[in-house]
Amino acid sequence: MLELRPNCEWCDRDLPPDAAEARICSYECTYCAECVEAVLRNVCPTCGGGFQPRPIRPKGAYREAKTLGLTHQPASTTRVRSQWTAVQVEEMSAKLDSTPPHKR
Repeated sequence: MLELRPNCEWCDRDLPPDAAEARICSYECTYCAECVEAVLRNVCPTCGGGFQPRPIRPKGAYREAKTLGLTHQPASTTRVRSQWTAVQVEEMSAKLDSTPPHKR
């Protein structure tokens, strides 16, 4: 199950569970759409992969089991910050941004 991190790992902008501007890589690194486009250039500084919109977890439980949704499986409240410096991010982005994510 996705962790649904509460913030952009670069600019620390709040990204609540229903944030349409949240982007994730396949390792769940989480950034806002603005940072993905303007800073990271669609290159995850950790794995080198691309980003996709983060799915929005439904607020309620709509099945009989009633164990799904944010009510029963809440988003994380632990804020995560990128471990990479601006120079390291730029180097990774420059190295990979001309290669489409599915060919990296």
